[in-house]
Amino acid sequence: MIDCHTHLWRAEDWSAEMEREASLARGGPADIDVSEDRHLAAMAPVEKAIVFGFHSSHLGLVVPNDRIARYVASHPEKLVGFACIDPLELGYMAELERVFSLAEFRGLKLAPIYQNYHPMDERMLPVYAFCERRGIPILIHQGTTFPRRAPLKYALPIQLEDVAMAFPELRMVIAHLGHPWVEDTIVLIRKQPNFFADISALYYRPWQFYNALMLAQEYGVMHKLFFGSDFPFTTPAESIEGLRNVNNIAGTSGLPRIHSESIEGILHRDVLGLLQIR
Repeated sequence: MIDCHTHLWRAEDWSAEMEREASLARGGPADIDVSEDRHLAAMAPVEKAIVFGFHSSHLGLVVPNDRIARYVASHPEKLVGFACIDPLELGYMAELERVFSLAEFRGLKLAPIYQNYHPMDERMLPVYAFCERRGIPILIHQGTTFPRRAPLKYALPIQLEDVAMAFPELRMVIAHLGHPWVEDTIVLIRKQPNFFADISALYYRPWQFYNALMLAQEYGVMHKLFFGSDFPFTTPAESIEGLRNVNNIAGTSGLPRIHSESIEGILHRDVLGLLQIR
């Protein structure tokens, strides 16, 4: 079992704006200080975990790539590192070259809504080309989020179709099923052979979660969904339980059910193999 979506950050990485906005969204103090020991303990239920920091100069949450690299190097049997770059910063292509000279990084995390650019911004084209050429998969947050200055116009999953058409060999995972635009994500990953999605941070909206998985089942793309927790916002243990209980909302209503074999398929998917991470 692989958790394909986990974060690591410390309090000093957060701007006052981001901490305030996150706390407002959660209705209480945001979880902004996550130690390596705490992360590792939470990953006990899974065989491996993809871990990354964050890099948004626009909103003020910047986690050094080197910190993630050191953590991954200390537990290579458990952790797979994804780097982060910000195309709004000078030297972002040099940083891209640098981080992928390190053995600890096997993929790239992007977040246009947080980083304030359209997915097909001209600054991103060399990033996609680099990743396609080097066989580096991308995990992209293409969906809504909480900060007021995070532009929803850059968050629509359907915008990634242009990326898929321009870079057909690029492997990309759409985080959180692109919520709330899950329908767009599902039809996109059905069309594009190298596009996938993760189900992280969805189970605690049970009606949306049930409907999203039912739609994936009806469109025949359950095999393209990856398990993820979005730690520290949830844990792998909580997310596993939430997925296995997704049919509880149907009760005795007569609503159709998510197939149990599909649920277990998500939990035991060969994520690293599908992303060609070895």
